[in-house]
Amino acid sequence: MTTPRLLANENFPRPALLKLRAAGVEVEAVAETMPRASDAAVLAHAAATAAWLLTFDRDYGELVFARQAPPPPAIVYLRQGAYSPEWPAEAVRSALARADFVLGHLVVIDGRAMRRRALPAASTR
Repeated sequence: MTTPRLLANENFPRPALLKLRAAGVEVEAVAETMPRASDAAVLAHAAATAAWLLTFDRDYGELVFARQAPPPPAIVYLRQGAYSPEWPAEAVRSALARADFVLGHLVVIDGRAMRRRALPAASTR
């Protein structure tokens, strides 16, 4: 499987973004390309560009499950915690290594576990 497109929400820490890019991972940053965009606009952009959405914002689950917004191929939701600013990069790299597990799902990652829930009408683009 090729490396999926990634879209890092504005709340994704810059040190983690830079660490991913330094490792050769291509990541579009909402803070750079569409600052102050609404959650709905970010979700729509992720779906339109077939990008995995990387976020610390649980509102995306509500948009997809309760409001039935079209989902992107995957949402990687990182739970807040007492992590280093670089930790999200390692969490995302772990998710990339398990792409078949992540694709078509909302994946919740915390310091101990990776859980998933199938996205409604999941896109596998």
